[in-house]
Amino acid sequence: MTEITRTFDLLDHLVERYPKDDILAGKVAGEWVRYSSHDYYKFAHYLAYGLCEMGLKEGDRVVTMSGNCPEWNFIDMALSMSGIIHVPIYPTLSTENYQYILQHSEAAAVFVSTRMLLGRLRPALEQLEAKPQIYTLAQVDGEHRTLEILKLGIANRDKWMGEIERRKREIKPEDWTTMIYTSGTTGQSKGVMLSHRNLCSNFLAHSQVQPMGSDSRVLSFLPLNHIYERSMNYHWQYKGISIYYAESLGTIQQNMHEIQADGFCAVPRVLEMVYDKLYAAGKDLSGLRKKIYDRAFTHGSHYDYSGLRKFSPMYLVGQKILDRLVYSKWREKFGGKRLIVITGGSSIQPRMVRIFAAAGINIYEGYGLSETSPVIAVNDPAHGQVKIGTVGPILSGVEVKFGDDNEILTRGPHVMMGYYKDPEYTAQVIDPDGWFHTGDIGELVGGKYLKITDRKKDIFKLSAGKYVAPQLIENMLRESEYIEQVMVIGENEKQVAAIISPNFNTLHYWALKHKMHYRDNAELISLPQVNEKIRKVLEVYNKDLAPHEQVKQFRLVVDEWTQNNGLLSPTLKLRRAPLMEKYKDLVADIFGKDKPAQNAFFSAFKSIELPTMPWQKKN
Repeated sequence: MTEITRTFDLLDHLVERYPKDDILAGKVAGEWVRYSSHDYYKFAHYLAYGLCEMGLKEGDRVVTMSGNCPEWNFIDMALSMSGIIHVPIYPTLSTENYQYILQHSEAAAVFVSTRMLLGRLRPALEQLEAKPQIYTLAQVDGEHRTLEILKLGIANRDKWMGEIERRKREIKPEDWTTMIYTSGTTGQSKGVMLSHRNLCSNFLAHSQVQPMGSDSRVLSFLPLNHIYERSMNYHWQYKGISIYYAESLGTIQQNMHEIQADGFCAVPRVLEMVYDKLYAAGKDLSGLRKKIYDRAFTHGSHYDYSGLRKFSPMYLVGQKILDRLVYSKWREKFGGKRLIVITGGSSIQPRMVRIFAAAGINIYEGYGLSETSPVIAVNDPAHGQVKIGTVGPILSGVEVKFGDDNEILTRGPHVMMGYYKDPEYTAQVIDPDGWFHTGDIGELVGGKYLKITDRKKDIFKLSAGKYVAPQLIENMLRESEYIEQVMVIGENEKQVAAIISPNFNTLHYWALKHKMHYRDNAELISLPQVNEKIRKVLEVYNKDLAPHEQVKQFRLVVDEWTQNNGLLSPTLKLRRAPLMEKYKDLVADIFGKDKPAQNAFFSAFKSIELPTMPWQKKN
């Protein structure tokens, strides 16, 4: 039996233990194209032979820029067994970021999936002195195709097979295999160097905490260039779970139906959008149907994973009735099965987890960073160790302790090798005892379950000296159906305030019900009735906050915060610096109400001509 110590060991593992016909699948011209375990093994090896023939050497860096597809895995495994460093990048970065990554990584070649993505990358490529080789997955006129490398490998199989087998034998678990450029929110990205041991120790550990087996199918749609989705893909492959790649974010529901999926990975923002659609569906109902639909949300908000025995007989009867009338209909939208959903990247609202769980869409939250390969903690349904509102128990093989300020520190085989070409910054985050400083603040609930309270760098102090953890408050406020996104502010100010992007679907429905008239969203958020409604929403949540944490002022904005406009990171976290810059006038309006009068006073004071004092007179 193959021992998994290098990522490419998965290929032998699959052929030996899970020789199935659809280990990977993607859509071509509207039809699912399935690849068997043997296909996967064969194509990865042929590509490796082709990489040798085209002159790539061990230690070279190769960039991939692609959507999710089976071919991404073929390239990943070919690079891994060839000793070439895989550098996957987001397809949504700026030209400046692309240029920086290509130069910093000294990329020898780039695999890009489509003409459109090559068009995004080309301005950066044109500014490089040393230009990498370009290969496209799709047919692009005038460009070399990945298919050519595959054909080279097939034609030169006998020439390079022995060389690849030698490299496979000699590659050690501690060897560098990939570099992940962190998306960050400010400054240049850092190249996180990860070894085979980093990746394998981590996915082997978290593969043990979920109950799906080799008879399951999952849909993959989060970017594979992100270490979270990539590690989950390794996890699924290790367990022999079939991975189907969604055509796009817009086809997720359709693709879930087609494959009768058992699960997927998501970030909270995706789940929030699903929740909003389900909630909005109830607004068109009336009478008894609406009462039942609304009851499904109220009932679900009390659900828990700890076992139905804790609930009253009336609750259990209600669960059966609502499952038949409402929850089963929700599941049908995703293919009909009870689902396993893993989420991470940022906090998810506990109320949302409970409601989805009541409907058989079981969400399990985890936590980690690119620098930790990535999982540090995750809820564990396989062993009944799940607590809503936390990111679960510490992963097996991972050490965690807390700094003096409750910063989460971690040590173990999952901690990165370091930042590429940046030993100084590496030394800042990994101390001499090997503890990686995450920059996140947390605590253990019940001595077992890790709870993230905030980012260390995001915590701010009010002028009175009180500390505020904005993410905790933001996550709480986003539970409201009226709030789509929110940024809590107030550093060095007297009180906490917020910039709020409302949920306009909910707000339109509320305005219609109250017979309000407006031309557009800009006029809607300027109406006193709307601002009073949001103020009352905030009052409800303020009751659960300490006095110094309560949101005293707010401003509404019409903008949607997205990756495309730079206000959310690629992992859908708030990019606070760009948000603060965009709304600097609103921030000044919130906190600077008394400043104009103060400035006018000082201006008037400075304009007064004072008499000349005796000591100022010249002799």
